[in-house]
Amino acid sequence: MNSLLRNPAAILLACLLFCGVAQAADKRGVIRIGATASMSGGYQVPGTSQAQGLRMWADDVNKRGALLGKRVELVTYDDTSDAATSAALYEKLITEDRVDLLIGPYGSDITLAAAEVADRHGIPMVAAGAAARGIWMRGLENVFQIDTPAGQYMDLPLALANKEGLTRVALVYADSEFPREVADGVRESVSAYGMELVFDEAYPADQTGLADLAVRAAASQPEVLLGGTYLEDSIALVRAAKAAGLSPKIFAMTVGPAFREFREALGDDTDGIMGTVAWMRSGNLPMAYDFSYRYKQKFGANASAQAAYGYAAGQVLEAAVRLADTPDHDAVREQLREMKFRSLLGHYRVDGSGIQLAKKTYVLQWQGNYRLLVLPEDLKDAPVQFPFVPWSQR
Repeated sequence: MNSLLRNPAAILLACLLFCGVAQAADKRGVIRIGATASMSGGYQVPGTSQAQGLRMWADDVNKRGALLGKRVELVTYDDTSDAATSAALYEKLITEDRVDLLIGPYGSDITLAAAEVADRHGIPMVAAGAAARGIWMRGLENVFQIDTPAGQYMDLPLALANKEGLTRVALVYADSEFPREVADGVRESVSAYGMELVFDEAYPADQTGLADLAVRAAASQPEVLLGGTYLEDSIALVRAAKAAGLSPKIFAMTVGPAFREFREALGDDTDGIMGTVAWMRSGNLPMAYDFSYRYKQKFGANASAQAAYGYAAGQVLEAAVRLADTPDHDAVREQLREMKFRSLLGHYRVDGSGIQLAKKTYVLQWQGNYRLLVLPEDLKDAPVQFPFVPWSQR
């Protein structure tokens, strides 16, 4: 011991060794999970909700005894709703923050950029808010979907239209990854039902000036209007449709109608409008009412589908780690590929490429001041109000 004290080099070496052991011990006591979230930019509303849901899951895990005896630590950054920013931040999460596992961002276009980074480093990622199958058609081996594939999002509104004998369909959509695949699914279903696609047009993803598009769509006299939208453009489409006198018998959109901000912006003009969503509190899903109640207590707002994305992504990753009995990448990847699980969002089961096979969507409809589950029939809060009442007759 005295010789050690007289040798500065030995003291330095001992300190370094001790620090290394301490860091390793700390690492053994924590499982670090990295993610980006759109806390600003065009996806701020859904991105913030998803991040809150993920944070709530991590809090719940740690309160009930951690994961494999290790505390879950989230490392998150604001990707500003930008794909390139998200990719750079996932690189940072992996190479600088040394996270163990990953949760994907909100939005299919942003997830694609992040997924390529995760795959290059061989780190499993649960894609929380991404529906576009194109992400999984690129041979990526580390990205696993929990949402319904985008091409199936309009299945229920189109089935309703077919049941009611409607044949003339207008399709409008933002020109980005998710809405493009929604549009592809609509085209396939319209053809399968023997309907007629009387209008089919994309608009720039950041565009909210849709007046001319609505006038052209109205001229096609559709009985069904379907929108592959987000939030701001869904609000713009309703305003433009009203101004153009575009009043189909079914008016359904993605993403936007699920948010209270949609109603706040449009008031009674939302009545009768439908929204396709991956989750609703009344959708007969595990712990949905408990989650919704606790989420509102924690964040002061009703839980959206995007909040459920965040929480469910954590649940799926947790299940894979528990089944693997380790956060080892290879073991977790294998479990994500093979396991069957039921999360807050619904059934999880993927094919060999990581595409979701077991998840279905729901349809809500604004009736008065409420978002009510109307499809599928066996889970409905209320009957569908059909047909959509033209604004001129209200």
